[in-house]
This record gives sequence, C-alpha cells and structure tokens, in this order.
Amino acid sequence: MAEEKSALNQVVQDLKQMRDELEVQLHLASADARDEFAELEKKWEQLRAKAEVVGDVAGEAADSVGDAVNLVADELKKGYQRIKGML
Repeated sequence: MAEEKSALNQVVQDLKQMRDELEVQLHLASADARDEFAELEKKWEQLRAKAEVVGDVAGEAADSVGDAVNLVADELKKGYQRIKGML
C-alpha cells in the first residue's frame, strides 16, 4: 500500500509540473488550447481529491479508487501533451 501511495504521489507531482509549465505558456496560446486547459482543470481537481482518498482507504476500496485515479491521470497526461503540441 505504501508503495502504491508513493507511486501515486509521483504521478501527481509529474502532472503538477506539466500543468504548471503549461499554465505559464498559456497566456500566449490559442483560444483552443486555453479552452482545453480549462476542461483539464476540472479533471485535475478530481484527481487531487481522489488521490487524497487513496491514502485514507484500505484494501479493495483503495484499489478501486486507485484505478479511477490512474484513469484520470492518464487523461490529464494526454491532454497536457496535446496542449503542449499546440503551443
């Protein structure tokens, strides 16, 4: 469980770094990139909330929440990469 939480924390940190870098570049970006970033912000908030829950639950519940977190994290990573390609 501690290993999973550590891996999840690393995923969240990596996504936060990508997010922060993109946010700085968005002031020069196209409207499409800004709109997509706004949509990803909603998913970012979901990820942060679910990541906190993983540390607080155990067993099957943690696995279920962890799977959901991984899915959202993957969507965020792909979205951030799309935006980076637009810039």
